[in-house]
Amino acid sequence: MLVKHLAARTRHALAFCTVLASAAPAAAGDYPSRPIRLVLGFTAGGPTDIPARFIAERLTGSLGKPVLVENKPGAGALLAAMDVLSRPRDGYDLLLCTYFDAVNTLLYRSVKYKLSDIAGISQIASYSYAVAISDTIPAQTFMEFVDYTKAHPGEVNYGHLGAGSTQNLLAKKLEKLTGMRMTPIPYKGTPEALQEVIAGRTHLMIGPPLSMLPVYQSRQVKVLAVTGSERLASMPEVPTLNESGIPFVASAWLGVCAGSGTPQPIIALLSTRIEAIIKSQDYRAMIEKSGSIAAFSNPQAFQKLIEETAADAAPIIREFGVQLD
Repeated sequence: MLVKHLAARTRHALAFCTVLASAAPAAAGDYPSRPIRLVLGFTAGGPTDIPARFIAERLTGSLGKPVLVENKPGAGALLAAMDVLSRPRDGYDLLLCTYFDAVNTLLYRSVKYKLSDIAGISQIASYSYAVAISDTIPAQTFMEFVDYTKAHPGEVNYGHLGAGSTQNLLAKKLEKLTGMRMTPIPYKGTPEALQEVIAGRTHLMIGPPLSMLPVYQSRQVKVLAVTGSERLASMPEVPTLNESGIPFVASAWLGVCAGSGTPQPIIALLSTRIEAIIKSQDYRAMIEKSGSIAAFSNPQAFQKLIEETAADAAPIIREFGVQLD
């Protein structure tokens, strides 16, 4: 009887394992069976929102299920990352990830996720930054802006998207390189900050060309320099910081991420579909017209970029003492 009982239990165990083994591939094979969320940590209409909505619309057609964009601005994109990483890691909650998501793991002492919780799917763009100032500042070159700021101590401010944000750290680097001293003013998103620059209440904003180009072309702000190693095709008359006498180069990236532990077949499927979108003429025209560059990378290469971003930011955060609780 004992032998029969053990044999029966063994058969049941093997049958259960067979069910489990077949269930995982079936679940990945059925993906997606319901709508997908693409969450980003910035306001609608900004430099991350526009490519996010383009990607979401094309993925909707490619996958056959709605891909819905949700804006969750605040805390330097931390709220969006926490939202996505708190959900089941099954491919139905994706993150439009940026520099912030890697750097926040270093910036916040009590952040509730680790760098290893983020799984890169694909980079979608890279870009340098445009340095814009209000028309109320009587400067036509970046060095004239430096001279004006030094001559008006305590009067010049700059907009940024939170302590440790790209805008915050780049402004601090420029202060160190030039001897300027400016007052930082935080905003939830680039559109809000730019409106304050246009109004003259904020004096400087460093941001992606995608957001700067329209207000620059309409002469609502002055763009004095770009942070890349080369001038932008969309702003060929604007010099680089290097050309302006400041030895400084900086660039950034956008991508699509998921929570680590998301099944690899789902990561691979999304990466393949996103690759087709990024390599399309429509996407390239949209992203490159704004001064960015369409950029695809497979999950492994993108994961390496995310890790390198954190490694590069660590000494800067320590130097400027911007770590938060």
